Amino acid sequence: MGPGGRILDLGCYPGSWSQYGVKKVGPKGEVVGIDLKPPDRFTAPNFRFLREDILTLDVNWLKGEVGARDVVLSDLAPQTTGIRLTDESRSLELAAKALEIALALLKEKGHFLCKIFEGEGLKAFRDQASPYFLGMRPVRPSAVRKKSREIYLVGTGFRAIDERPITQVHG
Repeated sequence: MGPGGRILDLGCYPGSWSQYGVKKVGPKGEVVGIDLKPPDRFTAPNFRFLREDILTLDVNWLKGEVGARDVVLSDLAPQTTGIRLTDESRSLELAAKALEIALALLKEKGHFLCKIFEGEGLKAFRDQASPYFLGMRPVRPSAVRKKSREIYLVGTGFRAIDERPITQVHG
């Protein structure tokens, strides 16, 4: 994705992903950021901020508000409790909502980047998301602390629903 692209940044505070996106799409592109808190000292003519709670966000309203996107990225992070299962569950809930939004807004061949905590639900989430993309792989950026349980799943080449592979049940 390059100049003229359209990015949706879920969990955009403090603004670093949005800043990166604005540089990538150039003046003819657009980045829309959503979070409960606006980005720190960041404005750009092609950046728009929506103050919304992702978990209660109406996806149909959002689709009408921002239109189709080339990239949906989610850097959403739950309020952590220090209780591993609770934190993993909250992370999965945010990732599931991000996927729901991505499936509704992504253009054909679009891309999805989603932060998620490693844990028991990661494989199931990846299995749920994978059929919608030509490629799905985990990435642990070098900037992530070694002890951190967060990784990113990268889905490339979004496919329309009628192009997903048919799962056959063997009995």
